[in-house]
Amino acid sequence: MLPKVFFAYFSVMITILSLLVITRRNPVHSILFMLGLFFHIAALYVFLNAEFIAAIQVIVYAGAILVLFLFVVMMLNLREEMLERRYIGAWPVGALLSVTILFSLFSALKVIPQGPAGRYGIEAIKSETHTAALGKILYTEYLFPFEVASVVLLVAIIGAIVLAKKRIKT
Repeated sequence: MLPKVFFAYFSVMITILSLLVITRRNPVHSILFMLGLFFHIAALYVFLNAEFIAAIQVIVYAGAILVLFLFVVMMLNLREEMLERRYIGAWPVGALLSVTILFSLFSALKVIPQGPAGRYGIEAIKSETHTAALGKILYTEYLFPFEVASVVLLVAIIGAIVLAKKRIKT
């Protein structure tokens, strides 16, 4: 009974904090709600016995990514945008489209058959650590997607530097 209560708490709080992140007018408040969201996600990982993923969640997302978001928000001049109207008149169409996409997603998830269990079941992970199992899978089976993701991140960093670089007049 107690694990269900904890899981229900984490899932409800993650949903509420996600909604608060996208509905706040002040971007700094959104980032603070995102911090709470990241910590609740990390706690859910701990609840699921994935301590390494929880530590990575806190270090990478709540630490590095959130600080990056905060710096970007502080660098932007958001005073004009805060004074303007935030929503346009087409929000009912967007809401209808969102509900339609969610309905089709949930109906598609009901008919997807569950595949066979992988070679890293609970017993295999208990014999070695979570980190070792994750490292073996990441650097053997999923090495190419891992490298593609690193190249995409590198291109995004270079693009951000090019966009942020001020033009020097000669």
